[in-house]
Amino acid sequence: MKFDAVVIGGGAAGLMCAMETGRRGRSVLVLEQAERLGKKILISGGGRCNFTNVNAGPENYLSGNPHFCKSALARYTPADFIALVQKHRIPFHEKKLGQLFCDFSSRQIVELLQAECAAAKVELRLNCHVRQVTKPLAFQVDTDQGAFECDSLVVATGGLSFPKLGATDFGYRLAQQFGLKVNTTQPGLVPLLFDARDQSAFGQLSGISIDAIASANGASFRENILFTHRGLSGPAILQISNYCRDNAPISINLLPDRDALELLTANRHTNKELKNILAQYLPQRFVLEWCARFSPSRPMNRFSSKELEEIARRLHRWEFRPAGTEGYAKAEVTLGGVDTGELSSKTMESRRVSGLYFIGEVADVTGWLGGFNFQWAWASGHAAGQVV
Repeated sequence: MKFDAVVIGGGAAGLMCAMETGRRGRSVLVLEQAERLGKKILISGGGRCNFTNVNAGPENYLSGNPHFCKSALARYTPADFIALVQKHRIPFHEKKLGQLFCDFSSRQIVELLQAECAAAKVELRLNCHVRQVTKPLAFQVDTDQGAFECDSLVVATGGLSFPKLGATDFGYRLAQQFGLKVNTTQPGLVPLLFDARDQSAFGQLSGISIDAIASANGASFRENILFTHRGLSGPAILQISNYCRDNAPISINLLPDRDALELLTANRHTNKELKNILAQYLPQRFVLEWCARFSPSRPMNRFSSKELEEIARRLHRWEFRPAGTEGYAKAEVTLGGVDTGELSSKTMESRRVSGLYFIGEVADVTGWLGGFNFQWAWASGHAAGQVV
């Protein structure tokens, strides 16, 4: 069968591209290997889908070329997707920091995309596995549901995160097959692991959350850090994980709103214990383990000025050196991917192979936590959909 365009991948980017292409009167086929569309959409945001962020801009993305995402993001903004959500009368709310969620269910976003695809006469095939892609003249896509021919082939296969949902390296292999460079991939927005010493000290604090600032490689994020049985998670840690390199230490400010030295100095002539002073501002269980790990608690009047300065320094700059990450199984996204130097920033088309497009997470563009990756999916899918 012959189509104007075949989209491999029925996720956020693929469906956006398909509906935009179909609206222009092109015949479009979407091939999805899973039994249903948008599986990653369905689990996102705790089942309510953090579908965009009103503050999304180029500064919220990591890429080998930080300028690459500018064109697509400028031409399809959060306001554009919000208008689509409102058109379908889906109630939503802003949670914090510009993050928009459905009031009820992520299914509503998938249903929105399906409805738009249906209106644009897009054909959808589920449980369809691509075996091989060749390009003698037009693209030939061989699947377990038959062979399809197309002039334009859009790769929207996502990254390696959430392998349980069927994530594979297919998109990267296809890019390499056609001679495109693929940058090294690694888990992104991912929990970090304790080393042996931190595991011994903090491994029993699972569930404790602290408002903190996490910093690494010039980036800083203030949100909660969350202790797990194996390491640190929570929004601040997931955000800063994208900036971690070679397990270099992360600096964590445990008292972002207070001057720790001033606080300690004000109590230095009392017989109050250090642990009791700190427990006024931090969870008690954490304070007990933190003191045992770094500064055994005793009456404040038994600490020297130098010791108090060191304690204050650690409270504002706890150097946490991760022993690794929880890997793709727990990663929200994949860092790296198809090198953006291989693609047109306006259309997402390969510079080497006419008619071949890479959109969404498979390309080397990764957003922050909080709806930014969905906005990239919408924007890159829309950019390709205007020209496919």
